[in-house]
Amino acid sequence: MTTTAPRLGNALARLLILAAALLGTLLAGAAPASAHAALTGSDPKDGAVVATAPKEVNLTFSEQVAMSPDSIRVLDPAGRRADTGEMRDLCSGSVVRYGVELRAGLPDGTYTVAWQTVSADSHPIAGAFTFSIGAPSSTSVALPDQAPGGGLVGTLYGIARYLSYAGFAVLVGGGAFVLACWPRGASVRPVQQTVVRGWLTLTVATLAMLLLRNPYTGSGELSDAFDLAGLKTVLETKTGAALTSRLLLLGAAALFVAVLFGAYARRTDPKEKKDLAFGLGLGGTVVAAGIAGTWALAEHASTGLQPGVAMPVDILHLLAVAAWLGGLTVLLVALYRAPSVERSAVERFSKVAFGSVAVLAATGLYQSWRQVGSWSALTGTRYGQLLLVKIGLMAVLIGIAWVSRRWTQRLADPATREADADETDEGSDETDEVPEETDESAGGEPEVSEAEAAEPAEPAEPAEAIDPQRAAQLARQRAAVATARRKRERDADPERGGLRRSVLTEAAVAVVLLAVTTVLTSTEPGRTEEEAGRATSASGPAAVPDRPVDIRLPFDTGGVDGKGVVRLSLDPGRTGANALHIFVERPNGKPLDVPEIKVALTLEAKDVGPLPVAPDRIQTGHWSASGVQIPMPGDWKLQVTVRTSEIDQTTIDKNVKIG
Repeated sequence: MTTTAPRLGNALARLLILAAALLGTLLAGAAPASAHAALTGSDPKDGAVVATAPKEVNLTFSEQVAMSPDSIRVLDPAGRRADTGEMRDLCSGSVVRYGVELRAGLPDGTYTVAWQTVSADSHPIAGAFTFSIGAPSSTSVALPDQAPGGGLVGTLYGIARYLSYAGFAVLVGGGAFVLACWPRGASVRPVQQTVVRGWLTLTVATLAMLLLRNPYTGSGELSDAFDLAGLKTVLETKTGAALTSRLLLLGAAALFVAVLFGAYARRTDPKEKKDLAFGLGLGGTVVAAGIAGTWALAEHASTGLQPGVAMPVDILHLLAVAAWLGGLTVLLVALYRAPSVERSAVERFSKVAFGSVAVLAATGLYQSWRQVGSWSALTGTRYGQLLLVKIGLMAVLIGIAWVSRRWTQRLADPATREADADETDEGSDETDEVPEETDESAGGEPEVSEAEAAEPAEPAEPAEAIDPQRAAQLARQRAAVATARRKRERDADPERGGLRRSVLTEAAVAVVLLAVTTVLTSTEPGRTEEEAGRATSASGPAAVPDRPVDIRLPFDTGGVDGKGVVRLSLDPGRTGANALHIFVERPNGKPLDVPEIKVALTLEAKDVGPLPVAPDRIQTGHWSASGVQIPMPGDWKLQVTVRTSEIDQTTIDKNVKIG
């Protein structure tokens, strides 16, 4: 019975277009390097106006960070350093806090605190805020628009991260496919080339990440990649040590690949080959686990909740990904470049892939709980949303794998196909003979006339005298015939053709899945984002004697240039007369000039208000009102209306405790 392979060409084209669009959306909307740690508090607070100069400025983070002497800089209104440069470690227990001392005798005005550091999971973070001594003033400090880990360096570093994951999968999964599923593949040239290219890709990507690490976490200038002093500093960090260890382990992996495609491929004695396969499998597993450990020891798994459990789980997760996707890549190459791959090899890989999916499901469930922690974080944070996309792609991949498994069950071995073909040929030799081509362009001899045929034949030319042009033409003809024969063999095997198409579709989805995973590893986990938000809210504005109430309210009017932040300071933040300062800024921290700002205060518990406040414009982005009366203590609602054009405005509010 003839089996018709499903026509997946149009479906595959649509899938690739969808995959490219999804990948572009993800990468276009991705932040350069959202990190694990987050700033949860500071003293002085953002936008605070203090009566006298503080002795120091300190910052509190949600997770451990790596600080350098220049990580916190305090700049006066003229842009000069106002700190001593002496970093103080104020960490205590689970509280991560660092400070820097200020110079004595600082004049009144607005000071800028700029900070940049690296979180424990290797991602750079940075930020800035202002506070004022005496009264706010203009400042000439210009903050960089580029986020840490962004720009050209960030793009190159992200590409290197993706290639390192892809190279690891092909190297480890390809080696496992040969040893566990298709030992004969060790002597197949295309398989050898694929695994070696996986090793080269991982090695080059690791070297690139090591060189780019200094500008990625620092200046952002590509030229700093060759700064030897910066490279030395990188080597002393946890990430630098992980990348260096990966390079050393890749040296051992090179030896593994050389033995696999050398001594192992040449072995003919079954017992010797089995013993060597056992040694290669054991040693290869150790090396692969070590390479996977370089990610686990330097990224999300090494910090946060239960790192002692998370790191081994992360290693298992990476190995399962490599066994599945890397093996899938080598199988695809074998199906297209070495059509003689046996059905038994495909069936063995199907079992390996099933086991890998089971491990991925178990480890992925734990990682999702650890990094997300709640349903609100799953749907309300970028990490959770990316995780949902990854789960959806995994479901699609498993569905396509099921189709591939069905094709595998209907697949015939090459030997069986050849026997069937021989029987068919024997039965059709007498009736289906095909005359040989005589046209020169088809590879036969040129036609000759009757007169030429009557002439005596000239003696054959010796081999040395054959025309090189004629020899090249014959070689091309033989290659074309061989290619046509291979194509006929493939077309005569619909099951194998269907398997090739389904595996190709799997590989296309896997490419997008790997890209989503790469973006996910550089995104702040949902659990951390929510905890940082709660910590910021808990340490939010509250009335302290002789200290102002400071709040920060993001807004979006929906129009052009309608996004920004309102910073509001109510001084002294108690009952009676207060001074109100409002600063309107763009998302990058620069002042935003708006046509109108209105403020209203309401004490809902006592049915007081709303009490309107009409601030005066002092300068671009700065509004002020004096004598703002707070008649009684309580939980007051501050409503701020921002108008950015004739028709675009919005009202935002915040509750603050006063008195």
